[in-house]
Amino acid sequence: MDDKPAKLGWQDWCSKPELYPDMWRGAAEGVRMGTNVTVLFYGNDTPGEGPKWHVHPYDEVFVIRRGRALFTVGDRKLEAEAGDVVLGPANVPHKFHNLGPGRLETIDIHQNERWIQTNLDDPELA
Repeated sequence: MDDKPAKLGWQDWCSKPELYPDMWRGAAEGVRMGTNVTVLFYGNDTPGEGPKWHVHPYDEVFVIRRGRALFTVGDRKLEAEAGDVVLGPANVPHKFHNLGPGRLETIDIHQNERWIQTNLDDPELA
């Protein structure tokens, strides 16, 4: 690893800026910057929508930037709003969705140089 500062511009990590011109959405993988942390930027405007039930082999920290969300982490339900921080421990399945009203935006900090995710069957939908 190099001790020089690194920078990724918005265009380097933003996914589909033509679809989301005013929303932070995309991923900055740590491997591109020489660090063991990957940052995902998530957002949606639709209450009830969000990432499905999944798991990571490392801790994930969620920072709620805007809006309100309902997180399910293992068997716990946590309601969070702008300014709150939620932990998704390594190997514990989790999901969240927009509670509305309005846009939900999160900054998701993955404690790994790459984003690794395994999608699972949701026990609440069985």
